[in-house]
Amino acid sequence: MKWPLSRIALLIVFLFPFLAVAQQSATDGKSLLWKITSSELKKPSYLLGTIHLICPEDLVWTPAMKKSLQEAEKICLEMDMDDPSLMMEIALGMVDNSGKKLKDYFTAEQYVKVTRFVSDSLKMDIAMFQQVKPVALHTLLATKSAECADAMAYETMLTDEAKKQNKEVIGLEAASEQLELLNNMPEDSVINDLLEVAMGGYKDEREKYRKLVQLYKSQDLPALYSYIEQHKNDVGDINAFLSERNEKWISRMTEKMDSNSVFFAVGAGHLWGERGVITLLRKSGYKVTPVR
Repeated sequence: MKWPLSRIALLIVFLFPFLAVAQQSATDGKSLLWKITSSELKKPSYLLGTIHLICPEDLVWTPAMKKSLQEAEKICLEMDMDDPSLMMEIALGMVDNSGKKLKDYFTAEQYVKVTRFVSDSLKMDIAMFQQVKPVALHTLLATKSAECADAMAYETMLTDEAKKQNKEVIGLEAASEQLELLNNMPEDSVINDLLEVAMGGYKDEREKYRKLVQLYKSQDLPALYSYIEQHKNDVGDINAFLSERNEKWISRMTEKMDSNSVFFAVGAGHLWGERGVITLLRKSGYKVTPVR
């Protein structure tokens, strides 16, 4: 299966679903922030849809979001960004233990082009990547869809806020689970995609990214879903990245909400759709309502 860089860029930005919307109305979906309640919960929890990479001027952080974060007792991200061992685990997971170096995956001519592109786009020496798997460089290049030099992550902002408010940061899944998703990408496709972007640049990816950010800022999940539906052929089968993770998360969210009010923050694409987090929570007996 072919995975062009634009697909991975979209995954990193949103990790969105492409499943048919069921039991959800357009009015219901016009919010990035959702309140989770039930007769079994002592206190409400909250669900925020994020973009994993965004320019500061495009950041959506409303008074309602700020208030909900202050009311929650814990902050839960896709991974525990407050874990000091997290970055080391990810770094070790990206080490190539096959005995090959990055340059061994390309012809001499191809490697010259990739080297030049990494220098121009990342302002980095490709020698830094010799010991890592090609997917590590592939993923890093995909994050350059944002057209600002100071792109940021909601996860970083929320972790900083948690420290200020003396709140614990927890995660929905381990680093090993996300590493498995990346490591399962077909190696030959990763190499081909690196070559394509090295020769073609970011023009198409950035156009799509701009539209996605525009829809995200409008807080209109149905409109975002419609746009994604139009481009589903650009993404392919990413069920493992989305639906399977959503379904796995529900029991973990339930366990965390049973004892504390939690502010969940996950990629906005996980929220909408028949197997999106909102629908799955409702099927589990929770009332999930938009907050603006």
